Amino acid sequence: MAQLVQLGPGLPAGSPLAGPLIDTFGRVHSDLRVSLTDRCNIRCFYCMPETGAEFLPIRGLLSFGQIVRLVSLVLPLGIDKIRLTGGEPLLRPKLPELIAGLSGLRGVRDLALTTNGVLLSSAAGPLFDAGLRRLNIHLDTLDRERFQTITRRDELARVLAGIDRAVDAGFHRIKLNAVAIKGLNEPDIVPLVRFARERNMEVRFIEFMPLDAQHLWALDRVLTADDMIEMLEREFGPLTPVPDADPRAPATEYRFEDGHRVGFIASVSRPFCANCNRLRLTSDGKLRNCLFAREETDIRPLLEQPDSDLALEAAVRSTVWQKWAGHEINRATFVAPQRPMYAIGG
Repeated sequence: MAQLVQLGPGLPAGSPLAGPLIDTFGRVHSDLRVSLTDRCNIRCFYCMPETGAEFLPIRGLLSFGQIVRLVSLVLPLGIDKIRLTGGEPLLRPKLPELIAGLSGLRGVRDLALTTNGVLLSSAAGPLFDAGLRRLNIHLDTLDRERFQTITRRDELARVLAGIDRAVDAGFHRIKLNAVAIKGLNEPDIVPLVRFARERNMEVRFIEFMPLDAQHLWALDRVLTADDMIEMLEREFGPLTPVPDADPRAPATEYRFEDGHRVGFIASVSRPFCANCNRLRLTSDGKLRNCLFAREETDIRPLLEQPDSDLALEAAVRSTVWQKWAGHEINRATFVAPQRPMYAIGG
């Protein structure tokens, strides 16, 4: 992958000066993932070390004003879907103020927040009142012992209470995200789907990816989408691919005969790089054109300047234009990103 332009003047050769955010492979980008913090209140082993994680100082995080400014700038460029991530975004004080600022922007078609749910009981009401309508809640297991093994924290009861509180607050578009790891949480695949079906929610199973801080990933630990589909069909009957699915969405959706759905983010066994439409902003102001990118563009200096909109747009266009074909997880040429998952943003 070519070195990304670091805030230099102009754009790479061939990059469009106007129109949608497009890369050299013709992929049009409409989805921006914004990490609000690298801090977290649990320690999932596939994301963070149990101790010794290094976090940004609070002053190192982008301000809410800077985030709203960037989102306002990219909306006219075709970005219409915003997801707030972390770390754990509910650790940011006064988060409803950011939600209100973003939900009030014309052109935001979809605003979502990904959370581990630990603090959701107290946050759900204020977030809903501020304009948030969609939640992705991370939940790998319903078993307390396995929850502690995965997260190194005994917080399952608080997460489950947070889910109930979110429903009571008015959230009706809730998805549960679960990382699937062979030899660990196979027993949770069916119970998680049953839990979601009973609450009219949808589970998105995520194949274990090489983004952990301790380099514990191995291909033989990946519980694949095909493995999970086989488990679920034995329990609930046939699964049919959703025919009208968005080809740019990271999850492949399936429908049970009774209409309930389940999704699989199969980055390892079924890479979807050819249809990727996502751009990422880290909590310290770096633009990344791929979750596995080896380079990033520092736009924080521009966000700190009041009259830099043209340069900001050029930096965004340049970052998208230089996106590579894909992450190459299944190839010998694959190199894991230098940043662990919690420092990139989910």
